[in-house]
Amino acid sequence: MFKFLINKKLWLISITFLVSMILSFILYSNYYVNQLVKLTEPQLLTIEQGTSFHHFTKQLVKQKVIKDRFWLRNYVRMNSSLAQIKAGTYLLEKSDTIKEFLLKVHHGKEHQFSITFIEGSTLKEWLTILRKHPRINHTLTEMGTGYHAQYKEVSEKLELAIEYPEGVFFPETYAFVDQTTDVALLQRANKKMQQELDHAWQNRSENLPYDTAYQALIMASIIEKESGLHTEHELISSVFVNRLYKGMRLQTDPTIIYGLGERYKGDIKRKHKREKTAYNTYRINGLPPTPIAMPSKAALHAALNPVPSEYLYFVSNGAGKHIFSTNLVDHNKAVVKYQLNRP
Repeated sequence: MFKFLINKKLWLISITFLVSMILSFILYSNYYVNQLVKLTEPQLLTIEQGTSFHHFTKQLVKQKVIKDRFWLRNYVRMNSSLAQIKAGTYLLEKSDTIKEFLLKVHHGKEHQFSITFIEGSTLKEWLTILRKHPRINHTLTEMGTGYHAQYKEVSEKLELAIEYPEGVFFPETYAFVDQTTDVALLQRANKKMQQELDHAWQNRSENLPYDTAYQALIMASIIEKESGLHTEHELISSVFVNRLYKGMRLQTDPTIIYGLGERYKGDIKRKHKREKTAYNTYRINGLPPTPIAMPSKAALHAALNPVPSEYLYFVSNGAGKHIFSTNLVDHNKAVVKYQLNRP
């Protein structure tokens, strides 16, 4: 009987010790994964497709995110679903705990890179920006083929209804994950522009000289290039609408510049105004055949909602604003005063 009691006591002690060891193991594993990662500055970590959790922990050690794999691997043994990690590029921050980073890769919360396309820029400029971004998967042909050929390639890859897709991409900042293709980003920008254009077209003023939303897009691109001051856009729009109704040519310098392309060297000469290109609105009637840039939301709204006015002319005052006139005499006076610097 005495021997039995001793054995029972030893058995209870052993069980208690074992339970204590297991609890200590669990508690320390949880304590370990809630420690901050060992970083002095943020860094990116890319997990390749097919990487196992075993190799993932080795990668963390190699990149000195953790000192060893033991406690992390054992924590995941007790939380087996967390062994399912997703390929991608993730941002490790100094404020991350080991567990927080593990949850990032488990849920696939990849780091978001960004790219910005400014209002009034052209597709040619967009293609250059896309090509220079190191985190984009470049699938479009290099610039050496000529940008007209690239425009056609963009149109074909995006399955657009137009061959020359200037102006059909919305300018803003786009977030994306590592190795997103250039085509995928252009698709998003095109979809966004179509949404904004459709909305503006559905909410347009009455009695406008446009048969289609695309014509309004062309006008919006001209307005965008004429002034970076959004508060002037609706007034500039009214000038162009008034001229179109009167059968006057638009005579807008940005269309000359666009038509000259690489030949434009920063100065519009008289011969440029006399040269008949498809875009020279000093020589052609009505709108040019395509947009000349990517218009903003404000320019789209202005093209379809001009303020009522009798203005037919405007000229820059040299300080970022424009002087508007209803007749040629007043306009010429403004040109002399603000452009020729005469008293």
